[in-house]
Amino acid sequence: MRVGIIGGGQLGRMIALAAYPLGARVTFLDPAPDAPMNFLAKQICGTYEDEHALEQLARESDVVTYEFENVPVASAQLISQFTKIFPPPEALRVSQDRLEEKSLFQSLEILTPKFAQVDSLMDLEKAVDEIGLPAVLKTRRMGYDGKGQFVIRTRDEIERAWNELGNAPLILEAFVNFTREVSIIAARGQGGACVFYPLVENHHRDGILRVSLAPAEARFLARHAPTHEGAARNDKDVARNDKQAQEYARRVLNELNYVGVLAIEFFQVGDKLLANEMAPRVHNSGHWTMEGAVTSQFENHARAILGLPLGSTETRGFSAMVNLIGALPDVNALLQIPDAHVHLYDKTPRAGRKLGHVTIVAKDETTRDERLIQVKAILSANNTNNTNF
Repeated sequence: MRVGIIGGGQLGRMIALAAYPLGARVTFLDPAPDAPMNFLAKQICGTYEDEHALEQLARESDVVTYEFENVPVASAQLISQFTKIFPPPEALRVSQDRLEEKSLFQSLEILTPKFAQVDSLMDLEKAVDEIGLPAVLKTRRMGYDGKGQFVIRTRDEIERAWNELGNAPLILEAFVNFTREVSIIAARGQGGACVFYPLVENHHRDGILRVSLAPAEARFLARHAPTHEGAARNDKDVARNDKQAQEYARRVLNELNYVGVLAIEFFQVGDKLLANEMAPRVHNSGHWTMEGAVTSQFENHARAILGLPLGSTETRGFSAMVNLIGALPDVNALLQIPDAHVHLYDKTPRAGRKLGHVTIVAKDETTRDERLIQVKAILSANNTNNTNF
């Protein structure tokens, strides 16, 4: 089978590496000649709006997928005229607009924070009256890693928030005083079969994911960071949250006739899960599955789009994923930690850029926590941007 991938970054790279053992041949489309995938597969160098490049990719592929959710919907629709593309273009359309996304969740009876459409300063003032403060004003489209957002804490900040973001369609969302942030990674095959990985607990700084802990009952940061002291859940609560997240994910997968891996991020508030956003692709918070699950999210994505049976999502113990951001630490030191696995993306270092990640697997939570402390010490010693997790 010939697989085309729109985007040549680290996610495309890891999809390709998972697809090759399944007998796939990979071609990717990316405008950058030095994309991280360029040593792994044939590249079509062109923009994501280049109709000739898109048609070439489609004609050279039995199925096309994508590694990021900002692929133009029109480009995905063009691909679909020549070959299969998964996930479907409708998933792209919904996920690219926060209002459409929240409205989909609402229509499927998936809990979300309160939200309101904002198209004018008057709309914003009215929305603040309805939702209350603090609240988060966000651009409906684009924006990631904390960009395109303004937290409004007092009414005096309303006009400033509008002036900063009001040149684009907006959404106002209630500020959620969450217990913790969690996400679920799910996959759906072409025949409708679904599999789910356990909920994972995510920790961000400056809007960028730093650490994911799997499964979500892992309490490493709760014990070391006072702001997370209220996050501990008993086994019954965790099982209920897992079941709820799986049901929410299943509703989205089936509604969109989805094929491939889907991630949904939630705010956990007490025993409730509020859907924040979804990503129609393999996801950073699922990188732990590369060593921590029987089948990685990347292999299950490849299996799904190729029409193959989905693999087991059973965990191999307790796992953690730490992003390597801005600068690379001492890789030799990381690899001396038992059951630590380093994945580098062949990207030029710069502030805030994800250059790789390290996964840790252990038979029990205590051992995993000890190894995470070792990772933190190595990152701190190398003065990287990863130390605050």
